Amino acid sequence: MSQLSELLSPSTILLDADAADWREAIRRSGELLVSTGATDPAYTEAMIRTVEEHGPYIVIAPGFALAHSRPDESVHRTGMSFVRLAEPIAFGNAANDPVTLVMALAAADSSAHREALAALAGVLADPARRSLLDEARTREDVLAALAADGAGPGERSAEDSRSGAAARTDTGSGTGAMVDAHAVPSKKLLLTVCGNGLGTSLFLKNTAEQVLERWGWSSHLDVQATDTISAKGRAKDSDAILTSGAIADTLGEVGVRVEVIENFTSQAEIDAALRRIYAV
Repeated sequence: MSQLSELLSPSTILLDADAADWREAIRRSGELLVSTGATDPAYTEAMIRTVEEHGPYIVIAPGFALAHSRPDESVHRTGMSFVRLAEPIAFGNAANDPVTLVMALAAADSSAHREALAALAGVLADPARRSLLDEARTREDVLAALAADGAGPGERSAEDSRSGAAARTDTGSGTGAMVDAHAVPSKKLLLTVCGNGLGTSLFLKNTAEQVLERWGWSSHLDVQATDTISAKGRAKDSDAILTSGAIADTLGEVGVRVEVIENFTSQAEIDAALRRIYAV
């Protein structure tokens, strides 16, 4: 099974849960982490404060929220939970509301969950696998959907393939090269930003890297996930920032281009943003 499935168990999955608002929805997901000993209740409250402070940036795809906060003493081990709501709830994200699926992530460090988020990106980007999550009747059905074989985050449609090909030229070696990529000299760095630098920014980083890999630009650009505080200090060392609308508002003017991404699972949306940044 994937690391994503290994971080979930039947005891951390709740189907058709009642919740009055987004805070209660996050609490339901946090309670599952507490029940398995992954976190203390303080971590659940920290996930709620993160949204209160930075806005609903955790709603990273239509109908899907990834609740998380910084690692601290309230996190005992890396874990995830899955909640499907009985009724959709608005989190305040106009692009992706209402939310029906809430997953909570507790990271014991900054790297243990990277593979899990990459796997999750693949599930959410695949309409068939996403439908399995929406329609699952049992907890075992959820685990099966998350572990099912699929092309994952690297899967692309014919349209994606055409757009990727348009961003390449034949160098004779078959590897492709950057085409009129920079109106100004590139610093070879892109930042993906979220409130904590450990959850949604990693998710966005993964999808951006898939696009760059498809273009043949992976060796030209480094994509790094970071938090809002670090991003303000590092912005001028980068070509641009990719982030959510809520985080863009938090960042304010940082001296470089900020591209707002609504659907963090959409290679097409990120492809378009990178084309604007690099004048491709």
